[in-house]
Amino acid sequence: MPDIRYLTYSAINKEKWDACINSAPNGNIYASSTYLDMMSGQWHALVMGDYATVMPLTCNRKYGIHYLYQPAFAAALGIFGNHTDEAMVTAFLNAIPKKFRYCDIYLNRGNLFAIPGHLLYQRMNYILPLEQPYQALFKNFRESTRRNIRKCMQLHHEVIRDFDAKQVIRIAIDQQLTGNHPTTDAYRQFEKLYQVLHDRKKAITYGIVNSRKELLASCIFFFSHQRAYYILVGNHPDGKTVGASHMLINAFIEDHAEQKLILDFEGSDIPNLAFFYSSFGGIPEPYPGYRFNRLPFWAKWFKQ
Repeated sequence: MPDIRYLTYSAINKEKWDACINSAPNGNIYASSTYLDMMSGQWHALVMGDYATVMPLTCNRKYGIHYLYQPAFAAALGIFGNHTDEAMVTAFLNAIPKKFRYCDIYLNRGNLFAIPGHLLYQRMNYILPLEQPYQALFKNFRESTRRNIRKCMQLHHEVIRDFDAKQVIRIAIDQQLTGNHPTTDAYRQFEKLYQVLHDRKKAITYGIVNSRKELLASCIFFFSHQRAYYILVGNHPDGKTVGASHMLINAFIEDHAEQKLILDFEGSDIPNLAFFYSSFGGIPEPYPGYRFNRLPFWAKWFKQ
């Protein structure tokens, strides 16, 4: 049996933790200690050996019940290390302390296995490797996408870069529809995280403005693990009919073509978003979600 220990937050060695995440072939930005500290209200961990393999446990408590949840703006966590095979993933899932009575989290692309006794279900991400020349990447765009890009350019809309992230966040909040969305506190923490990563040259904003300098489409990108994460989008309704989002992503691809970089679209299981991402030549990258419910019969209200 692997030597897997449960460590509370104060016992975690952040330097060793980040070294594991940085060296793991399935490592990602969401599992860095900085990201977890800023976006998770509380997290502990499962650690094998001397941080050879790790799993963050982003947790909370409601009415005295401990549970695991997926933090806002963190698309995938799970088990990270150089050897995350089916047996290792199974061992880590079995090692989750019994005090956690409910779990609804997303694992990462290296954790996708059918494991007996555990409810893992498939989710979908889309990615686009950017190593080819721009013209080769552009040729792989769907014709309707190329048409939208040309239309936006013909209207003399312009690309802007590295402007105040507050503008993207403000539009994102304003355009939220009904449903499960990040809280005000989550957006506030995200803004702080952006500033930290921007200071490290690991974050940037992109936008499309019209002739009146009004922001029609905008996005925040984070950089880590040779990926550019399409992390937060703020699109004004006026930009939808002129192809502003298409022009924005095209500008980013053109700027970063021929680099050893993957554009990570962060989803999606929503059909129209999946169609949008695939229209740039994005390819599917499945990853698992994981749930369990150990709640007593009288606590069904807990999930509400």
